[in-house]
Amino acid sequence: MVRKISMALSAALIAVMVSPLAALAQTAASDQGAGLKSGLLAIGAGLGLGIAALGCGIGQGRIGASAMESIGRNPNSTNQLFVPMIIGLAFVESLTLYALVIAFILQGKI
Repeated sequence: MVRKISMALSAALIAVMVSPLAALAQTAASDQGAGLKSGLLAIGAGLGLGIAALGCGIGQGRIGASAMESIGRNPNSTNQLFVPMIIGLAFVESLTLYALVIAFILQGKI
């Protein structure tokens, strides 16, 4: 099975390498540096926003889980935990919004 997959991938790679379309896809020499810069900015903005959203999502999950666990252990502390939990969630969410603003700024430079 592995041999069939490797043979198929090798054939696809050879077909792409021999294809004349790769030679026709070149850009002008003067425009090549600007295209690379804008492409890297777009990739950086997307990756930065994705990593920020992932980290904030994990942080919000841990905040909520910790609050629910402490309320489960001591149900009388619900009123004391609710407001600090909401404030903490707002701070974590603001970090994601800052990353979104930075991604928009980077997209504007393209």
